[in-house]
Amino acid sequence: MGAIGSPIVVGYVDTPEGEAALDRAILEAGQRGARIVVISSHKGGSSLDKNEAAEINESLDAVRARLDEAGVEHEVRQLVRGQDPAEDLIAVAEEVDADLIVIGLRRRTPVGKLIMGSNAQQVLLDAGCPVLAVKA
Repeated sequence: MGAIGSPIVVGYVDTPEGEAALDRAILEAGQRGARIVVISSHKGGSSLDKNEAAEINESLDAVRARLDEAGVEHEVRQLVRGQDPAEDLIAVAEEVDADLIVIGLRRRTPVGKLIMGSNAQQVLLDAGCPVLAVKA
């Protein structure tokens, strides 16, 4: 685990869950004097078309503007390397010696609560640093 001010890695997708995670990461960064590393992870290949890629770039530009406005030091990475988002989050957290990973979770039905999203579960189980899971 890193020192005070070590980076906070946040998983971001343009959804209410991603927004909730980003909101909390901004709050945590302010309290800790830390920078944020935003990760937008996609498997790529034929599942990511040009229009979708353009929409993702546009949403990440909005994230950059929001972080600039908040006065938070940051880095935004769009990863398209064929890995699951959980694998990308964990790898980047290890690479930057993150102090915290922030992920967003959606509300679930009672039956859905029995099975958490596989990416969220993998991050919670495999991350080498604390993970903060935020409900949207």
